Amino acid sequence: MAQADSKVLVLGALAGVAGISLAVVCYRGLTSKRRVSWPGFYLNRNNEHGPGIMMVDGPGLHGGQAEVLERLEALIQCVSELKDEMKSLKNALPTLQHQVREELRGRDEARRASPLQRTTPTRRKRAAGSIAGARAGGRSSEEAESEGGYMTALTDSEDEELSDAEQRDEEQPADKLCVLLERIDSLHHGAESDKRESLDLLLEQREEFGQNSTFLWRLIRAYCDVHDVSSTLEEKKTHAATGKTVGEEAVSLNPTCAESHQWYAIMCGIMAEYDTVQNKIKNGYIFKDHLDKAIELKPQDPMSYYLLGRWCYAVAQLSWIERKVAATLFGDPPSATVEDALKNFLKVEEIQSGYSKCNYVFLAKCYKDLGQRDKARKMCEAASSMNVVSKEDGDAQKELDLLCPALGV
Repeated sequence: MAQADSKVLVLGALAGVAGISLAVVCYRGLTSKRRVSWPGFYLNRNNEHGPGIMMVDGPGLHGGQAEVLERLEALIQCVSELKDEMKSLKNALPTLQHQVREELRGRDEARRASPLQRTTPTRRKRAAGSIAGARAGGRSSEEAESEGGYMTALTDSEDEELSDAEQRDEEQPADKLCVLLERIDSLHHGAESDKRESLDLLLEQREEFGQNSTFLWRLIRAYCDVHDVSSTLEEKKTHAATGKTVGEEAVSLNPTCAESHQWYAIMCGIMAEYDTVQNKIKNGYIFKDHLDKAIELKPQDPMSYYLLGRWCYAVAQLSWIERKVAATLFGDPPSATVEDALKNFLKVEEIQSGYSKCNYVFLAKCYKDLGQRDKARKMCEAASSMNVVSKEDGDAQKELDLLCPALGV
């Protein structure tokens, strides 16, 4: 830090010397031209205070010209004095770095001795910016150091009073986000109007919190919720496509967020309902990849295992023709068995017993396909004991109504 400050001072000093030299050269060029056209004065280079203008009688000298010459004389005097100051500064440059380092070390020791008077990062930036602005403006080192000392003293004296307010300002966005997310999570479990309100609230705040992964994965979920309650095909497709785009943004922004991968996978699965055969298969691969990533990042989330079980069961039910199409388009068709699906549904129960009505229904279907009818009937009974609390539960109940008679329940 001391080295960086010393470099700024050195560069500022060199820029000041260059500026003074340029001014003197320009002025000398001007006076050499005016000596020819203005016969009333000449340049005196032997003045003890530096170069000056000597007034002489001449037929072309008027009152206005005399006033101009007096101002030029004063200007040259100021330039001469400033040039002397710059020479002194130039002579002091070799020891400047050491002086700055010693000064900063003394300030650090003083702050360590008084913890309550440490400056916040925001105020330190303001002080540094003021000092840098003074140096860039061509002020002398004494002025810059004086202003820097004033800013430091102001910061140290007011820091205890202002730091709490500044800290509240910095924490306010985080507090606001927490309140928003709590509201969104509550609306997620509500009625259709609540789900639409959730999406509207998230879209209103997207400009402010759109770079936060905890915000984005809830936005994906909200698009999924509104897709489920939408009545028209066009509206469903629009929400599914937009949610998938947000999912791509979310996993790119933070690849370590398990929920982003999970809900992006869900949106890929939803989009498969509206895409071509080729895109359906492609979305299936994307679904599996991001679901695996979600499980890797958060291995105790029952929802990811439930979704993976659904994927395995669907792949296990693919026809020979569908497998050939997948192999033709991608070379390596998806592979999974009913046993794989059963393993994942059982993992859901292991993590959270009674996770959902849907999970029990798929456990019953897996046991039925594997010929284990007694276990299948037990799963049907467990599913029947649970209430219908969501649209997905309603779909599960319809399957259950067909499954129970086939198993003699």
